[in-house]
Amino acid sequence: MSSITLTSSDGVDISVERTTAERSVLIKNMLEDLGDSGEAIPIPNVNEAVLKKVIECDDDDNRRKTTDIDEWDQKFMQVDQEMLFEIILAANYLDIKALLDVGCKTVANMIKGKSPEEIRKTFNIQNDFTPEEEDQIRRENEWAEDR
Repeated sequence: MSSITLTSSDGVDISVERTTAERSVLIKNMLEDLGDSGEAIPIPNVNEAVLKKVIECDDDDNRRKTTDIDEWDQKFMQVDQEMLFEIILAANYLDIKALLDVGCKTVANMIKGKSPEEIRKTFNIQNDFTPEEEDQIRRENEWAEDR
């Protein structure tokens, strides 16, 4: 199998199997446009650590349309929050739908069943609503509450 070189945003060259790199629609299109020039492909929006993690991702097209995440993907996504969000951004930029789905499912599972206060704590989000605004929002969305 042939390999190609990707250059991360921090200037690190990473050699990767062409078939692995082509999981990214963006890279696949770039390779089609460039032909076999042998030049490194710049990936300006993804740093070395995230790019290596994205390359490591298992390509399994048998993922279901649920929030269930298989064991391999769960282990793969056991990273700190910053890396998780960087992986999601990279998957979106590189157009790797399966990885984007797993990342988003991971975040969805992190907030499932939590109150707004618990979600804010999980993601270190500052509450910018006044108590009056919070009460109004709760009243307007009462229908969505689990009872």
